[in-house]
Amino acid sequence: MFDLTIQDIKYLTGVGPRRAILLNKEVNIYSLHDLLYYFPYKHIDRSRIYSIRELHGSMPYIQLKGKILSMDKVGEGYKKRLVAHFSDGTGVVDLVWFRGIKYVEKTFKLNREYIVFGRPTVFNQRLNLAHPDIEDVSEEVLSNLGLRPYYNTTEKMKRAGLTSRVIEKMMAQVLSMLKAPLNETLPNYILHKEKLMPLTEAIENMHFPKNPVKYREAEYRIKFEELFYLQLNILRYANERQKKYKGYVFSKVGSAFNDFFYKNLPFELTGAQKRVIKEIRRDVGSGIQMNRLLQGDVGSGKTLVALMSMLIALDNGYQACMMAPTEILAQQHFETIQELLFGLDIHVELLTGSVSAKKRRSIHSGLLDGSIQILVGTHALIEDTVQFSALGFAVIDEQHRFGVAQRAKLWTKSKLPPHVLVMTATPIPRTLAMTIYGDLEVSIIDELPPGRKPIITEHRFDSNRKALYQFISAQVKSGRQIYVVYPLIEESEKIDLKNLEDGYLQIQNEFPAFKISKVHGKMKAQEKEEQMQCFARGKTQIMVATTVIEVGVNVPNATVMVIENAERFGLSQLHQLRGRVGRGGEQSYCILVSSFKLSEDTRKRLEIMVQTNDGFEIAEADLKLRGPGDLEGTQQSGVSFDLKVASITRDSQLMRYVRAIATKIIQDDPLYKKVENKILWSELSRLYKREKNWGVIS
Repeated sequence: MFDLTIQDIKYLTGVGPRRAILLNKEVNIYSLHDLLYYFPYKHIDRSRIYSIRELHGSMPYIQLKGKILSMDKVGEGYKKRLVAHFSDGTGVVDLVWFRGIKYVEKTFKLNREYIVFGRPTVFNQRLNLAHPDIEDVSEEVLSNLGLRPYYNTTEKMKRAGLTSRVIEKMMAQVLSMLKAPLNETLPNYILHKEKLMPLTEAIENMHFPKNPVKYREAEYRIKFEELFYLQLNILRYANERQKKYKGYVFSKVGSAFNDFFYKNLPFELTGAQKRVIKEIRRDVGSGIQMNRLLQGDVGSGKTLVALMSMLIALDNGYQACMMAPTEILAQQHFETIQELLFGLDIHVELLTGSVSAKKRRSIHSGLLDGSIQILVGTHALIEDTVQFSALGFAVIDEQHRFGVAQRAKLWTKSKLPPHVLVMTATPIPRTLAMTIYGDLEVSIIDELPPGRKPIITEHRFDSNRKALYQFISAQVKSGRQIYVVYPLIEESEKIDLKNLEDGYLQIQNEFPAFKISKVHGKMKAQEKEEQMQCFARGKTQIMVATTVIEVGVNVPNATVMVIENAERFGLSQLHQLRGRVGRGGEQSYCILVSSFKLSEDTRKRLEIMVQTNDGFEIAEADLKLRGPGDLEGTQQSGVSFDLKVASITRDSQLMRYVRAIATKIIQDDPLYKKVENKILWSELSRLYKREKNWGVIS
């Protein structure tokens, strides 16, 4: 049997070099193997042929058999259309084409029998089918009526004649070329135990199912395989990391941790915080490098957990660092840590791009001689000139904002890789975290510290601004600060949105007695920093901004978040913006302002925001509404999402099931040597051969 993976698509009859290039670029099909795995997006039952007298305008797709009696061209210019009068002896229906008229005239003949397929509508009291599928009646066509595949095609493909029907014919051609079954991609013991359809039969029934039951069996086989290899790949990464990367052993908890715990702890730890610290202590004492993800909503106390974990490193003679994506966030972490450690003999420094050359030299020296125990900073931490004497613990905040190669540089700062704690305030659904961060241990802080009040969220229409401005005025007069966030910086002619520049002027006019900051992404970094600092220090009462303030501004006195054109934001982004308030002891509010005309999905989004403050509940809802995609930039290199049939959302139960199977295989065959698993490691290598193992980084 020839190898489908190396058979170039251009040699298939009817393709050729020009169409092959289109298939390469448009849908990533290079070989016959790629073509077979280009599955239809739907099947339509074409087993029944209707008579024209049965038709009415509200029917779904129907199929007719009859003849074209005559053709007329109607209209002029862009309104021109070709109308063919089609009859099966029980009535007449119009077939209408608005484009491709010359091709239709040349191809289809009067009084020849055709099978026609399309959706009937009524125009000028006449039934018509616009741009129907049409083909000659033949024994082959009649015998193949049934569940018919429909393939996604782009406009460029259609213009080159690569329609769904043409792809269907290409698919049938390739399947007819198979003189022997395709090589199996799963071992026999899995196929038998899980009662899975053989691969060749599954591929055939994915394209041309014999019946709906066979299609469901084929679909299950392909979904099982996709999710199984995705999980096996992730678990293999984790297995290799544990074997390869030994970690520093933190065997004791000493004075740094205990002095802080008994003298400086600002409030009693929540049960969730205690649980996470225990998980981290277990990891750092194991002799294997820790690679742990810490998830928790804004304000849940992640920074406190990170600090207490760093203090364990100090107690064992090691240094720690914390890396944040922006200067303002790094500055805030530094100030928070200094405040928490007040009165304790622990040396903390801040390193960002703004630090002077003289101060930088002093920090470099202090890191090398070990006198600086904790370093907080931006990506300046990973510059080659920054060297530690004994870096044992690294915290990375909002890590999806750093490239994996940048994060990898932290590993060069130490003889053994430091223990890594990755923090994110973007809640990731558990079903997705299992895939994105499958090779990391996951800790979740799902409680708020005592004294934090839930944020009250309201949805208001933009027609009722008077009440909104009265509310803002009352809050500012009582000493509070306000965020007003817009989705755009400048006016767009195509999209009718309230933009930041207009909004800034409107707020100035409405509140002439208040001081107002303005922040957006096109400002120079220094100017943006100054405006943010003015607001953070209480010099301005209202901050008008774009989503640049989504992460990285901590102003406990800010109690109101107004989000203009809230319908334009995703759920996760709305939740992140809401997390900018509610950081102090006062009651906080999030006001979602939208137009009155909303789609059903948008209405659901805003309703979810009003109903719950739970970030994980919101993330699950977001996943259901939007699909996995690249959820708020969290997708990691080294993890493929090239799922052609399976869905992380819809098939989460199956994903958990196959993960358990993959886990047992890794445990039973950690060196990948067992003969019965040879297919697994070979197929895994083929599927993920282009990937770099970033999974071992963080």
